[in-house]
Amino acid sequence: MSPAHRGRLILGIGNLLMGDEGVGVRAIEHLQQEQWPDDVTVVDGGTGGFHLMEYLQEFRPIVMIDATMDGQPAGTLAVLRPKYASDFPRVLTAHDIGLRDLVETSALLGPLPDITLITVSIDEIKSMVMALSPAVEAALPAIAALVRRTIEAETPVHA
Repeated sequence: MSPAHRGRLILGIGNLLMGDEGVGVRAIEHLQQEQWPDDVTVVDGGTGGFHLMEYLQEFRPIVMIDATMDGQPAGTLAVLRPKYASDFPRVLTAHDIGLRDLVETSALLGPLPDITLITVSIDEIKSMVMALSPAVEAALPAIAALVRRTIEAETPVHA
């Protein structure tokens, strides 16, 4: 029998000291100002790490927000529905561990939740820069709208 799940999760990943690489956390700051249903938890995941594994085990479904360097113009959004760890984009160097590492380890402990990954394209990682570039900053409202649509479309899983 699977454990009871705590509801739906919005998880932003990023390093605030690396400019646009921190967009996942900046998006969470924006989203924390909004009203969400009682079963939705909004979490600043910082630079990742194995402490986030409990979230992958306890919440169903999960919406993640992270930066990617995919060659697209800065601020471009993409939505992925990864089923396996190998479906996640390669790690950005500013993370302690990448989402792929986290998902691979979590998969060893049990079934993965349904995950929607919203990626935000960035051009570069800047050390010791806390501000987002204008293009990535301008994408925050679109990220929020996309997260809202995704959460509204997801049905919570209760055990």
